Amino acid sequence: MPDKQPAVWVISGPSGVGKGTVCARLREQRPRVFYSVSLTTRDPRPGEVDGKSYHFVSPDHFDDLAAQGLLLEHAVVHGRHSYGTPRAPVEDALAKQRSVVLEIDLQGAAQVKQNMPEARLVFLEPPSWEELTRRLIGRGTEDEPALTRRLETARAEMAARHMADHRVVNDVVEDTVATLIDLMGL
Repeated sequence: MPDKQPAVWVISGPSGVGKGTVCARLREQRPRVFYSVSLTTRDPRPGEVDGKSYHFVSPDHFDDLAAQGLLLEHAVVHGRHSYGTPRAPVEDALAKQRSVVLEIDLQGAAQVKQNMPEARLVFLEPPSWEELTRRLIGRGTEDEPALTRRLETARAEMAARHMADHRVVNDVVEDTVATLIDLMGL
């Protein structure tokens, strides 16, 4: 059954807030929704799969796509790697009357809003700064300099959360997903 009003929903928030976990659970519960797979120039983390977790591309290929206008949004995140959302799959999903979920950083979310003003931005917040720090450290995926960069970026993102259309605290994943399903009318 098609969605009544297909829309683009942007799920954003600081590193470690649980965007990936929340979106994975949302995907399990609402498989009809189109979940965009972002491009990145960073190397895969353990367990990540090319084409499913991200499309892992070279910096030159990424720059070519951006220069051709084939990305809905793109940004350098944490001062190191580029991330972006391919435009065509999002437009194709909307044409097929499917709602779209984009899981991207706040910089990219701002570009999506600029390019698609009708898109709705949901900012996931941690229950507390201490919990966000604990989650980031607990992932064990970054060395000390990378962790420091991510925490600095998280502070800036938290300060800019007012730009979101909706803010949801991600404390208990199941509750967060239920809130999003209700909010999105899915």
